[in-house]
Amino acid sequence: MSIKDDYIYMPAESVEIDKTLRELLSPVHRWLNTLAVRNHSVHTLKSYFAGLNQLALFLRGKQLSWTRCDKRTLAQHISQRLDEDKLALASVQQELSAIRHFYGWMIEEGLARINPTTGYQLKRSARPLPSIADVDLLTQLLDQEIPDTPEQARLWLRDKAMFELLYSSGLRVGELVALDISDVDLSDLRVRVTGKGNKTRLLPLGEKAAAAINRYLPHRNLWVEQQDNALFISEKLGTRLSTRAVQQRLKVAATRAGIAQNLYPHLLRHCFASHMLSGSGDLRAVQEMLGHSDISTTQIYTHVDFAKLTQVYDRAHPRATHTQNEKD
Repeated sequence: MSIKDDYIYMPAESVEIDKTLRELLSPVHRWLNTLAVRNHSVHTLKSYFAGLNQLALFLRGKQLSWTRCDKRTLAQHISQRLDEDKLALASVQQELSAIRHFYGWMIEEGLARINPTTGYQLKRSARPLPSIADVDLLTQLLDQEIPDTPEQARLWLRDKAMFELLYSSGLRVGELVALDISDVDLSDLRVRVTGKGNKTRLLPLGEKAAAAINRYLPHRNLWVEQQDNALFISEKLGTRLSTRAVQQRLKVAATRAGIAQNLYPHLLRHCFASHMLSGSGDLRAVQEMLGHSDISTTQIYTHVDFAKLTQVYDRAHPRATHTQNEKD
């Protein structure tokens, strides 16, 4: 059965299907059916149809066909989607992608000669800067007093080891919980991490993180069940800790330390990156440690406040300030 038979990509019932719109949508149906045969997901096909249906409605209103849609017409449609329909930039990017692929198919089928999306690009929104906690706040978290009750004290030894490791080596929370005990070399201060794309990287381990892990290990060895190799173990279950549990324990620790700022595991990774760059200025090294395939991802951590920038400028540039000997 073809995708068309299921009507999963037909317009909403409130949209009037007149002869002109049916003609415009006919090649869209054909294209989507070819994608269905290639096992594209229903979600993808629905998304593609939604974007192309909007452009078809726009062309109908302008009394234009697909082959008469040029770059200027496309720009008008995109502007309407952004300004009048108030669609998010990411959603418009998805619609533009559907239009681009559809025209590529039409050209292959001899139904069109020009792809109006060629060379047309939406300006990407600026990547938001990550939240960063200062060193004093992290010290407040990591150096807090050990809880009074034995049960909470044991949990804190494990939690402190986790948080020290997140901040020490810039791990993602998923990488943290995936660690096996054999991945940590406490004598050579190294940790082997398997990141995105199943890529492995070897990272330095801070002395404080290593000491915290050493204090936690005796409890881990008492809690572990079924010969689980995980480094971080649930006290109740005796098995590998979940990412959700790490998130919850960090909030508990922050509250106990009197920290009002919202703390989450990835924030510790942000802090690692920002503080490493601030201290070293070595963007490539930080990129390697974070496991970023693209250095532009790492560059979001290079922001500095303007006051600090001007201080550096005043100290370093030979003509930044006036000499005291200058006379009017």
